[in-house]
Amino acid sequence: MARRLKVEEVRAVCEPPTLPFRSTAELPPLDGMIGQDRAVSATSFGIGMRRAGYNLFVLGPAATGKTTTMRRVLTRTAQEEPTPPDYCYVHNFADPYRPTALELPAGRGRELREEMARLVDDVRARLPRVFEGEEFERHKAQIMEDIARRQQTEMERFEEAARADGFAVIRTPRGMAVAPAPQGEPLTPEVFAALPKAAREAIQARESALEERLEASLRQIRQLEREAHLAHEKLLAEAAAAAIRPLIRELRERFAGQVPVGRYLDQVEEDLIAHAEEFRRLEDGKGGLPFLPPPGAFLEAYRVNVLVDRSGERGAPVALEQNPTHGNLLGRIEHRVHFGTLVTDFTLIKAGALHRANGGYLILEAKDVLRTFMAWEALKKALKSGSIRIEEPLEEYRLISAVSLAPEPIPLSVKVVLIGSPLLYYLLYTLDEDFRELFKVKVDFDESLPRTPEFELLYARFIGSACREDALPPFSADGVAKLVEHGSRLVAHQGRLTSRLGELLDLIRESAFWAGERRHPLVQGEDVSHAVEQKTYRANLIEERIGRMFAEGTLLIATEGEAVGQVNGISVLASGDHAFGRPSRITARTFAGEPGVLDIEREAKLGGPVHSKGVLILTGFLAGRYARERPLALSASITFEQQYEEIEGDSASSAELYALLSSLSGIALAQGLAVTGSVNQRGEIQAVGGINEKIEGFFDVCRARGLPGRQGVLIPEANVRHLMLREDVVQAIREERFHIHAVSTVDEGIALLSGREAGERGPDGQFPEASFNRAVEEALAANLGRLKELQRS
Repeated sequence: MARRLKVEEVRAVCEPPTLPFRSTAELPPLDGMIGQDRAVSATSFGIGMRRAGYNLFVLGPAATGKTTTMRRVLTRTAQEEPTPPDYCYVHNFADPYRPTALELPAGRGRELREEMARLVDDVRARLPRVFEGEEFERHKAQIMEDIARRQQTEMERFEEAARADGFAVIRTPRGMAVAPAPQGEPLTPEVFAALPKAAREAIQARESALEERLEASLRQIRQLEREAHLAHEKLLAEAAAAAIRPLIRELRERFAGQVPVGRYLDQVEEDLIAHAEEFRRLEDGKGGLPFLPPPGAFLEAYRVNVLVDRSGERGAPVALEQNPTHGNLLGRIEHRVHFGTLVTDFTLIKAGALHRANGGYLILEAKDVLRTFMAWEALKKALKSGSIRIEEPLEEYRLISAVSLAPEPIPLSVKVVLIGSPLLYYLLYTLDEDFRELFKVKVDFDESLPRTPEFELLYARFIGSACREDALPPFSADGVAKLVEHGSRLVAHQGRLTSRLGELLDLIRESAFWAGERRHPLVQGEDVSHAVEQKTYRANLIEERIGRMFAEGTLLIATEGEAVGQVNGISVLASGDHAFGRPSRITARTFAGEPGVLDIEREAKLGGPVHSKGVLILTGFLAGRYARERPLALSASITFEQQYEEIEGDSASSAELYALLSSLSGIALAQGLAVTGSVNQRGEIQAVGGINEKIEGFFDVCRARGLPGRQGVLIPEANVRHLMLREDVVQAIREERFHIHAVSTVDEGIALLSGREAGERGPDGQFPEASFNRAVEEALAANLGRLKELQRS
């Protein structure tokens, strides 16, 4: 049965006396989420499930506080978890192009870096003193003297043998040689040439034998020089080792139990000893050539690149990466310019978000990861392999191989929390097989919460927490009550509250601003109402222009009187963040012709598929009610007058049906009533969206022309619970200058619009005399008769 709604039914009012506080300053801060039991349960499961692939995807409407809430929950959980280790990169002395990764307990990476810097300083200070000491110089002199004596003995032995054979040892620019000297002095070439041939040949034979023996002696001398060099190097190494090993031993003791560090220190010790001579040259202060590395360049190998430093941290990390490029996620290798050439080393390896979050949690916006080049594939690869490999994003696609660093991968243990829209989640789940295996935990945020005293109090605590965090004045009880009502209006439901806390937070700040302008110590309900009005005023320019066109008569709409085949429908237009109702005149014409209902919007390509479906349903209703025993003899056209944008949705199908039935029956309909609601083939009126905006849109047009008390809107009974009308509309309803009628069937709407009962078929199968349905059926019978006459003729 159609009914006129009471004022209490059109807006669920929150009474301030029902709230157990005078201002939000009295309330404790909100800890955790408001409601969202499903999301809380899924988050707890995802955090506790320490298996590969159980990463979280958080989905839900925008501005529901997903990122803030997840960060707060994860931070609280992470504080109770162990602090993960530090990670460092050090020089790989065996393969400089593959830096070694070291894992150390939290805070010890910085300690290793400082200790290595101190070690290098100590070595630079100690080695020169060792090499300048008397003991080192004495051993060095002994080596040199011993070698010199052995060289001299070898040469003396050879010279004595040469003299005994009549030759002398001479020194030439090309080295040492032997010359015949029978009398002690070398023969001149002229004297040698004057000798008999046999004497010359004998001398030459002995000379060749001596030259071979000379070559052997020279080889022995060179061997002695090599032995001297090796002995000197050994002396340097032993001296350096004596100075370096105690320092290394101290480091080993400091990092006892850290096996990778022990192996690294072994390599450092060997390399320091091998470069002992270079340490001595450092003290000379002589610079090298400008295009060559400076003398102290080799010291870079002993630095420690602390990639992740957990010093001072407590618990597991929670990282939020707002620019998830490939390099920002996995780290990168930077370069520096040296004489026009890009060079790099292990000290230029930089950490990414995965390094910082390793051992904890990483929060990412899904859309940012997906639209950044190679970031999504790199993230999946890291999660699947369980390691972080730093490399150039296009490394595998290069046609020419370039020499670069290949740092040792770091083990990865992280919970990745992706935040995105439901559409994005379902697209990834459908199109990306890896996504299903890597993000097995779905954290679904609901867009609304129950409106109960418990949740109203949680709302108040959220408002109080927001005021404390943003240094805003507290809200009074009636200020909170207005925000609660606005929360219900945002979801268009009297028994629900919006969970889009971001929008609510904006209104809290704007209300506090207007309270400050009015010098209110507490934010009052009137401040909240004014903030809502001002926000609407800033966004409703298009709505005002359309309203002006109705007032000027540019757009035709009747708000009084009666008309045949004409009904006021209402659609919803959205302009950015503002939606409003726009009344439209719907007209129908019936005529002789091919049976069927012509949807002008569909023919003009202005009707969407759902709207076209709604029009086709009308034929099903008409056939079911009026054509059980005879064909449906109906030719008709339906249109939205002066509607030039696309129409989508079936919320006007009941209004189209009323216009069509009015045109058939010739019975006029009241123009002071607007209609919204979809209809099914059984004639039942179904709920529609945007109900508040539609009612307010027609109300604004009627108010501009005056409200004599006969105007109103027909809505589906199923939409009553969705009413959260503006307070000026509520006041007009209270004063009985405007009315809302709830209907469940087409017949109830017909009775309200036409003032005539629709009528039901009696036992004889006929509608009552003077009923609306009887008039429609008679019109259809007359059409059928005319069609048969035309066919006979």
